[in-house]
This record gives sequence, structure tokens and C-alpha cells, in this order.
Amino acid sequence: MNEHVPPAPAPRRGGSIPWIISIALAAVVGALLFAGGFLAGGGSEAGGCAAPDDAFAAFCEAYDQLQNDYVDELDPDALVEGAIRGMFQYGVADPYSGYMPPEQYRQALGDLSGAFSGIGAEMAIRNTRDAADLAACTELSDVCRLIVVAPLSDSPAERAGLQTGDFVVAVDGTSVNGTTMEDQIGQIRGESGTDVTLTVLRDDGEPFDITITRAEITIQEVEARMIDGHIGYIGLNQFSAPAADQFRDALADLIDEGADQVVFDLRDNPGGYIDAAQQIASQFVDDGLIFTQESAGDDVREWPATGDGVATDREIPVVVLINGGSASASEIVAAALQESGRATLIGEPSFGKNTVQVWSRLENEGGVRITISRWFTPQHNSVAPDGIQPDVDAARTAETPPEEDPVLDAAIAFLGDQSVADDPLTPKPSGSPSAGLPGAVVVGVVGARPIC
Repeated sequence: MNEHVPPAPAPRRGGSIPWIISIALAAVVGALLFAGGFLAGGGSEAGGCAAPDDAFAAFCEAYDQLQNDYVDELDPDALVEGAIRGMFQYGVADPYSGYMPPEQYRQALGDLSGAFSGIGAEMAIRNTRDAADLAACTELSDVCRLIVVAPLSDSPAERAGLQTGDFVVAVDGTSVNGTTMEDQIGQIRGESGTDVTLTVLRDDGEPFDITITRAEITIQEVEARMIDGHIGYIGLNQFSAPAADQFRDALADLIDEGADQVVFDLRDNPGGYIDAAQQIASQFVDDGLIFTQESAGDDVREWPATGDGVATDREIPVVVLINGGSASASEIVAAALQESGRATLIGEPSFGKNTVQVWSRLENEGGVRITISRWFTPQHNSVAPDGIQPDVDAARTAETPPEEDPVLDAAIAFLGDQSVADDPLTPKPSGSPSAGLPGAVVVGVVGARPIC
């Protein structure tokens, strides 16, 4: 679930985003339909609809025939939404790009404040037949499943027992098949105090229901504490606008308290803003490349370390905890620390998402989410679709009591075998070799962050 929407309230989120030309096509469709029936600039014409090019001539013909011949009165707003939604659903081979109607978009805007009303879970689409072929998943089905990337910490979803890897097959008794992920996010969210029932598949078991009471979700980004008097533990929930400052302050406090080793917990962190990933990775990496962002347009942007980190001393061993809920921005940071030899990764393979999206509002108060680029590790590897492989495998099991944490235990045991002044780690590649796609220079968010 990437980090999301411009305009951002803080400069680090990219400020205003006038450069998002990507949404022009959506605006064109709206104008084609209902800006007085005409689009400035000419092109092929069919009745009252002016097409920007020949490819849209059939669209205009269909629109004119509906206007002239349909037996009942047409709702212009419904036609607009249907046209935009259909353009993304059937014309864009990317499940992370899409249209959000006004109510859904307003809910998404609430995420920027760090509070929203829902169950508190990050969702994604998973192709269970071929994980690499997300383009085939334009809607949910028995193959293209709605999967829980991660329940947010101390959320109604987590308290009710929803788990990373659960497949949601129905909402309030209605199958999700034939709908989109965005449709279901809107269904699962709702007014605080109301209930929603998710039917889930877990592992190879039978479907079962989980009823969750919606609530206002306030996200606390950073958790920090000392372990055994000298190990600094710092966990990060997501890469929001305030996350980088909160993380830096908490990490500096741990160092000041005497931490000579660090456990950085990125488990179940669904991602967030791309510049927050750069700044947080830079707290451990003093120089060099953090990641590369590449898009259509023959431009490439390199994101280097900022050079102002508080824990860049390589005499401070660092362990990063990851699992299948570590996505997007989490993978940027984990891969940068792994490939630079700055940290050892412990846990399970990460989620495997290397695309970047931006969100923007349309004239009808809805919004669009558009994939604008892909990112690659310092050694130009891709984490998609298999994720980052940990250096040391560790995982919770179904038999693990909730009060125990075998992954953290493995990290502490690993650090116990390290001397504080060990030689730097040997850099290790993350992910798999990339295809080397050129790209445009933008500032955006990692992942659509579909949180419900």
C-alpha cells in the first residue's frame, strides 16, 4: 500500500506540482464530454463533440449517439466518471494508476493530515498466478486478489486480527470480484463507530469473517526505545511528510542516550513520500547514491545522500528488519543500506514494488493516481516483483505467541556477535537486474498507499 496527493502541505512533499502534465488526458476527457460540447484546438469532429485526434473520433460518435438516441435522461456527471474510470481501467495497464470519485478522493486527502476514518489497513492487488503480471489485473478476481499489505500499528484492523498476506474476498457479504481495488477501499472506509465485515482467506484455510469497527486512525510514525541499555530500537510506520524529522530526532536521541548499535524496524511499513525515503536513508549513509528515479521522457534523476545524517558512523552497526509488508519507500531505504554495506537485513523478503505515483484533483473534485516513474537501487537493480532478500532469514509463525518477536530476537542475537568497530559490511545487491528504463525528473510518492 507508498505512500500521496498533491498539492502537499509541506515543502518536502514536493510543494505545488505544476509539472504533473500526466493528468492532462483525464482533463481532456472531461472537457470532451461536457465543456459546452467542444474542445478548443479542433481535431476530428462528430456532432457536438470535438476530438483532439482521430483516435477519439469513435468516442465522440458514441457520446453523440447517446445524447441523441438514448431513451432516458442521461446524467452528465455519471458519464464523465464512467469515461475517466474506463480510461484508466481498460486503457492503462497498471493497477496502481486509477480514478477516484469525489468522496473517495476526499478520504484520500484526509490521509495527508495523518488521520482518517476507517479500519487502518494497507491494501494492494496480487496476481496469484504470475506476480510479475500486474497489468493483467484490471479488476479483482479469483486470480487477481485484494491482499492486505499491512495493518497499521494499533489499528482496528490489527486489533480485530487482520494480518499481512490475508486475501479479502468479500466486503459485507458481497464478493469483491469484478470490482477495482479503489472500489473496495471506498467500501471498507466509512464513518467512525460503524462496522464492516471482511471475508478473508488466510494461507490454505477456508474463508472466514472478520468484523471491524471503524475509527479515526491517527498514525504515530516513529517508535523508539533502548534495548539492553545500549541497542537503539527505532520503528517507522510510514514515510509521511513529518516522518523524516521525527525519525531524525528520535534517532539522535537514541545516540545521545548511548546507543552503540541500532535496530531499524521497517516491517509492515507500506511506504510513502519519496523524499522522506531519501532523508531517512541519509541518516545512516553519509554519501553516494540512495536510488535512481526513471520515467518516460529520456530523463533520469539521481537521489544522493543528503550528507547530514546522525548515525553515519560505521562503527555503529545497523540491522534493518523487513517483511512482506515492507513496500516502496521502505524498500528504497532497505536496499540503499544493504547495497552500501551500511546495514544487515533480517526478516523476510519485502513486498516488491518499485513504481512511483502522483495524485491530483480534477474539476469534479475527484482525483487521479498516475504512475509516473520507476525507481532503482544504487546498483541499478529492481525490487519488483520478488522484493529485497534479507541477509538473515527470520519470521513469525502461526505458533508464535503475540508477546514474542523472533525477528527482533534474531536481530539482537546478530548484533551480540558483532563488535562495535567491525569492518564495514560487504555491499550486497538488492533485488534483480533492472531493464534500465530512462525517465523524467519528478518528485512524487512511492506507491498509491491505498489505506482503508
